[in-house]
Formats: sequence, structure tokens, C-alpha cells
Amino acid sequence: MCMDHSVSCHCGAKKASFQFKDSLLPPEVITDLRCPVCSQGVAFDPRTMIFDNGWIIAYNMDIAAFMLNHNPEPVGGITPEFLFDEGYGTWRSMTPTDGIDSLREREQILQYAKTDPKRYFKELRSWGAARMERLAQEGWRKARESAAAGS
Repeated sequence: MCMDHSVSCHCGAKKASFQFKDSLLPPEVITDLRCPVCSQGVAFDPRTMIFDNGWIIAYNMDIAAFMLNHNPEPVGGITPEFLFDEGYGTWRSMTPTDGIDSLREREQILQYAKTDPKRYFKELRSWGAARMERLAQEGWRKARESAAAGS
């Protein structure tokens, strides 16, 4: 089961939705979140941080290692990339605000659901594919990986 957790960035201007795979890690594993504005000038530490399209997530790697110690250690060890890419502490969807953004985008397509179901499903499929391509081009890590896996 994955629960959504909202975290404010360091400057307080933005929020991001996170999920923690199988609830193995507590939300406290994220020690800092920086949006593209408050990430400017931050000393990036690749041992504890991951960078995604202007956002920086800082993890408490001691908590992560302790909480994941019963699982087989991944080949490269428990790294920020492992936590993010494998879903142990990652965006709820493709981007920090994707849940809200995708809902807003889908509302336009929803108008066809009752009046023209065939068009609704066609629009929904084309929107999903185009959206993933757009997010990958914008530089979002999860969208790039999804696009690479699909090709």
C-alpha cells in the first residue's frame, strides 16, 4: 500500500506529493526538499541528495539503510537514486505536483465521457502518450525512465 505525503519545500513556496513504496520508509527519510527557486546555490551532495528537473530531495541515508536492512541490498547499494527510482521515497507520480496537474488536464477530456465515450477513450489515450513525451522532454526523471523503458 502506498500513501501520499505532502512536503513543503525549504522556502515554503511549493509543495510536493511523495509516496513511500510499501510504507517501508517513514516520511522523515526526506530531510529537505528544494524547489527550483530554493535549490539555487545549494551545495549538492550526491551521497544524500537527488536532483530532478530543478528540484532537490535530501534523504537521511542512515534511516533508509536501517529501515531497508532486511531487504537484499541492491547492486549499487542504497543510494538516493535507488530510493527515488525504486519508489521508496519518490514523487507520487511523474512530477512533484503531478496529481493536481494531471487532474486539471483530464478535466477537459472528461467532458466527452457521457456524450461521446469513443472519443473520450481516444482522447484519453492520446493525452497520456503525449503527456509522457512532454514530461520526458521537460526533463522529469521518472518520465525519461518510462520513455526509455517503452522504447
